[in-house]
Amino acid sequence: MNPMTNVKNVLKLSERELTGNSKTSWHDQYKDSAWIFIGGMPYDLTEGDIICVFSQYGEIVNINLVRDKATGKSRGFAFICYEDQRSTILAVDNLNGIKILGRTIRVDHCEQYRAPNADMSKIDELTAAVRTEGCAPVAPKVEVLKVKQEKEHKENKRKNKEKKSKKKKKKKSKKTESDSSSSD
Repeated sequence: MNPMTNVKNVLKLSERELTGNSKTSWHDQYKDSAWIFIGGMPYDLTEGDIICVFSQYGEIVNINLVRDKATGKSRGFAFICYEDQRSTILAVDNLNGIKILGRTIRVDHCEQYRAPNADMSKIDELTAAVRTEGCAPVAPKVEVLKVKQEKEHKENKRKNKEKKSKKKKKKKSKKTESDSSSSD
């Protein structure tokens, strides 16, 4: 599909979501990935230039500017990983279709992207961990959530019981006060 058609389709999706009554966002299918794709970039942009533009929507933890193996020049597209997945939504909605140095860029989500394997001995531990594990948020296990909800439910019940007993005591004390004052 033509890159400009892709840009227009993503813009239509976002516009339809804003005007419609949909309860979920089209971005939800990408909630497990903090990676975005950027295409149609000028060839003379560096990683630093890309980070300057895209860091306005969140902390960038990884960038892969794809380069020609023989010449080392940029091929005009890159992949960025944000620290927080919510930043990808902002970047896609706000930067898709903008012009940089006279070229319209395409920004879209990546569902299953993993950074290319590099020589792991030359990188620090944090970068190695991000490259092997990814940086998208991990959904908590259902069992953990159930236990947490049960604890919260029990705590709420206990608090409600305490409130009721305090109200009863207050009513009793008011009643005894009114009885004693009426007998005087």
